Parts: sequence; structure tokens; C-alpha cells
Amino acid sequence: MEKLFIIIIILSAIFFLYNRVKAWRQAEPLLKRIYESKSTLMLGIFLTVFGVNLLVSPRHAVDWIVGITFLVFGVANLIFGFKAHRHYLAQLP
Repeated sequence: MEKLFIIIIILSAIFFLYNRVKAWRQAEPLLKRIYESKSTLMLGIFLTVFGVNLLVSPRHAVDWIVGITFLVFGVANLIFGFKAHRHYLAQLP
């Protein structure tokens, strides 16, 4: 189970960096916002899975605190990234 979490963490970090670079290189504002919202979504997945990974096998009390914090910020990034992505995709011609 932990190996699956690690694979998802690595893939979401790669897709986060990919979308962030695509957003930086994009000249058109709407496409730039779409790539930024995708990167926010990937960051949310990264933080959520990282937090769940810490909560599945905690070693100390610090793991609980960090895991819950990452989980909260990850879910917030997931929600806001999904809403922004849906909003900007609706504006495409």
C-alpha cells in the first residue's frame, strides 16, 4: 500500500512541475490559467496522498500533526484547483 502512495506522490509531483512549466511558457492568459489550475490540482493530490501516507503508518506524534496538516491543505488545493479548472475550461472558445 505504501508503494502505491509513493508512486502516486512521484507522479503528481512530476505532473505538477510539468503543468507549472507549461503555465510559465504560455503567452495566452486563458491557457496560462488552465495550466495553473491543473498544477494546483496536482499539488492537491500530492499533499493529500502525502498526508494519507503519513497517517497510514505513523511513527511519532509529529507524523499525526504533519499528516493532518498536509491532508487539510491538500483537500483545499484539490477543491479550489478543480473549481478553477472547471471555470477556465468553460471559457474556452
